[in-house]
Amino acid sequence: MEDVIADKKTPFDRGLHELLAGLRWREWMARIEAVIFASASPVPREDLARIVGQGVSVDLLIDDLTTELKVRPYELVAVADGWILRTRPQFAQAIRVAADVNEQLADLNAFEVAVLAAIAYYQPLTRDGLKDIFGKDISRDLIGRLRLRDLITIGPRSPKAGAPYTYVTTPTFLVAFDLQSLRDLPDHEQLQDAGLAASG
Repeated sequence: MEDVIADKKTPFDRGLHELLAGLRWREWMARIEAVIFASASPVPREDLARIVGQGVSVDLLIDDLTTELKVRPYELVAVADGWILRTRPQFAQAIRVAADVNEQLADLNAFEVAVLAAIAYYQPLTRDGLKDIFGKDISRDLIGRLRLRDLITIGPRSPKAGAPYTYVTTPTFLVAFDLQSLRDLPDHEQLQDAGLAASG
């Protein structure tokens, strides 16, 4: 099946039927790697399915690509209902020394991370809800800083007039904390064991 690329009116051959089966599979793997490499955000399965032939298993292609990348300094990671390429942790120090890296969480203090965690666990959460958790008002500036980093956004609001804003986490939050979904958040007991939550 062919699609027309809108900007150049060039046919895009998803099926690659002129190639032998093994070469076709390698080309699909290369396409998936190229698309994920070029993307600034996780690429969902549906988007990857648009670049391979009909009936081709994206999951099997991902599995083969993951195996192939085992010898590379980066890996394919499932995050936020999609995939990204991420440098392997053992190279983090070398990258910090030599590269200009914009770290999403680099300048957040411990309290800001705690507020972010509360929103992640109890979302949608209002500022009053945060006040109940922390026993003090959470400043609009703090909420603004988290929104500016695209770690939280405005959530659902009650339809009644004057209802307060709620806040929820974003896909950027999932990427920053290396989570595939909110189901991957550690449970409260794990947080207590790590000293990141009060017991009781």
